[in-house]
Amino acid sequence: MSILTYKDDEALGRVRSVDTATVVVAVDDVDRLRKLQVNRLAVLQSSRPGQHLVGIIQKITRTAIEGAAQAEVDSEDGEVVTELNVVRIALIGTLVDKLGLKENVFLRTLETVPEIDANCFALEGERLTAFMRVIANIGSDTQKLSLGHYTLDEKADAYLNGNKFFQRHATIVGSTGSGKSWTTARILEQVAGLGNANAIVFDVHGEYSPLQGDGIRHYRIAGPADLDANATLKDGVIFLPYWLLSYEAMTSMFVDRSDQNAPNQTMVMSRAVVDAKKKYLTDGSHADVLENFTIDSPIPFSLDAVIAEITALNTEMVQGARAGSEKQGDFHGKLSRLIQRFENKRTDRRLGFLFQGAEETMKFNWLDEFVVALLAGTKDQTDKRGGVKIIDFSEVPTDVLPLIVSLVAKLAFSVQQWAHPGRRHPVALFCDEAHLYIPERHQSGGAGDISVEIFERIAKEGRKYGVGLVVISQRPSEVNRTVLSQCNNLVAMRLTNGDDQAVVRRLLPDSLGGFGDLLPVLDTGEALVVGDASLLPTRIRISEPSQRPNSGTVEFWERWAANAEIGGLASAVDGWRKQTMQDDVSAEL
Repeated sequence: MSILTYKDDEALGRVRSVDTATVVVAVDDVDRLRKLQVNRLAVLQSSRPGQHLVGIIQKITRTAIEGAAQAEVDSEDGEVVTELNVVRIALIGTLVDKLGLKENVFLRTLETVPEIDANCFALEGERLTAFMRVIANIGSDTQKLSLGHYTLDEKADAYLNGNKFFQRHATIVGSTGSGKSWTTARILEQVAGLGNANAIVFDVHGEYSPLQGDGIRHYRIAGPADLDANATLKDGVIFLPYWLLSYEAMTSMFVDRSDQNAPNQTMVMSRAVVDAKKKYLTDGSHADVLENFTIDSPIPFSLDAVIAEITALNTEMVQGARAGSEKQGDFHGKLSRLIQRFENKRTDRRLGFLFQGAEETMKFNWLDEFVVALLAGTKDQTDKRGGVKIIDFSEVPTDVLPLIVSLVAKLAFSVQQWAHPGRRHPVALFCDEAHLYIPERHQSGGAGDISVEIFERIAKEGRKYGVGLVVISQRPSEVNRTVLSQCNNLVAMRLTNGDDQAVVRRLLPDSLGGFGDLLPVLDTGEALVVGDASLLPTRIRISEPSQRPNSGTVEFWERWAANAEIGGLASAVDGWRKQTMQDDVSAEL
């Protein structure tokens, strides 16, 4: 039985004009006009039986008519019309009474448009609740990703299609305090509850450390304090050895492009790295790899050997023109700055996760173990737990953060790319604070440029290899436009900055441009949801996650008014000096 059965006397008005997906309806009853609200839903008669067109009210206009113009708009019953009341509606889909064996199916297609004088009805009350239940029935129960409740009807649960949410990439945006982390935690706890989940969270500020459970595993990039503790992957500490860096990443880190000798330094470094990798493979009897490897192949090599070869060239003396004479070699003195940068980086304890890892990171099979820990789904983990891997990057220096985050992202993409198509287990990458490492503006050849290139490729090609992106940011205007354009699902929380609002408006379909006007007035925890994963573009009130992330805004006035002593300043200063997060916050200054 159709849920949208109306009588003619329930009509708001009749269609006056039709323009592609926009309809203008004339409303004669002023009382009914007053009850209408922008962004509410309306139903229009379709030219096909058994179908109704559903739209969103975009604009309500009440205009007085004066003079001779009244004669042209006299009503049918002979009364003179003194005002013209119209409602503009953007069509968003079709409700079909019966489709195959299914009843009341909502389709995001418009095979027809309303005819002139077709009736228009309001969608409210019990009909609205019934319609929202139809919307919530997205495929099978295994596809449902629950966000909360529809603002239009709080009796109806709001679901997204989990498949399309990750297949087509997604972006979650909103100003500070709008509820981004809350929403992300809500999604993560549902992903973690799946039997064979697989997701990686780039946690830049350690916000998601409170999220616990069998489906969640926590890692952190090694800090200076971990170098002396002999921490390993089993302890939840990640070392990312320098040999995982690509040629472009090594060039960005070790070569100063402003140096007039930069081309020579780049060439010599690449040759030395290839030689060191060849030696490692030869010594380890890995002939099969030796035949096909490149400078970008993830193969361990000795950094000491690389520096020794470069130093030899930097001090090399060769046979001169006269017998017994010597002259400086081609690279004599031109590689000094390169050698100095190598030494500075390898001795910097903040970069210990790259250059001062445990001996295990130099073993050939270390990468196999690391990939399993990072990319295996729940069922492929040795303990059958922790399909969601939250990686804390909070101790990574800001200047290399884009390089390190993109290194992990590229590793995930490369593994998926080289996996057999029939054995790929899809993985989602949650990019928290994405504007920090997927910037719109970046220096050519720098760490930001390399990071953007990697994420652009994932955004464009990730779907083919089972890699989904969830881009999370409080400043969408500072996130790379190419990456955002590939995100076909949008969860927009409150945005107060005009530039950020403009970016989100460009992501909205043309027919829903008016939705952008709601961005500055959304309540905390409320979102506009549009995209392939949502049958109905609408406002949703996000339900509270069972475990809140550590991102709540500090209550200034209440904390200032409290009489309790806080302390912990001495510990903070000590952590600043040592460049590591302190566990003991009880010390007082």
